[in-house]
Amino acid sequence: MMRGKPLLAIAVASSVLGVIAQPPPLARAAPAPEVEYTYDVVVRRHYDFPNNDAIGYGYGICDKVRNGEGYPQVMGDAKADVVPNDEFAANYLVSYAVGILCPAQIWQLRNSAANYQPPPE
Repeated sequence: MMRGKPLLAIAVASSVLGVIAQPPPLARAAPAPEVEYTYDVVVRRHYDFPNNDAIGYGYGICDKVRNGEGYPQVMGDAKADVVPNDEFAANYLVSYAVGILCPAQIWQLRNSAANYQPPPE
């Protein structure tokens, strides 16, 4: 009868040690919106902004949308101000700025973009 108790003790001890020996889960935090936006439009995508101010320009897009400027106007401004200035790059920049820096305005931007047609090249 004593034969099973050492095995049980070993099993319990090894399961307790297994739980204790586990490293704690890594904490994962999202970067601040300004950090994420700047990294993506300056480092990953390489946009060139007026006065080299990516964050100011992004918040400027937010202000334009908040003040009721329509998607075609905001897109035209982005294509005139920022390089690269093609339709895809401007769309990405405008959408990303609003989505990251001022997500409360995303529906306003989407509504103003309804039926948008890019100008002929």
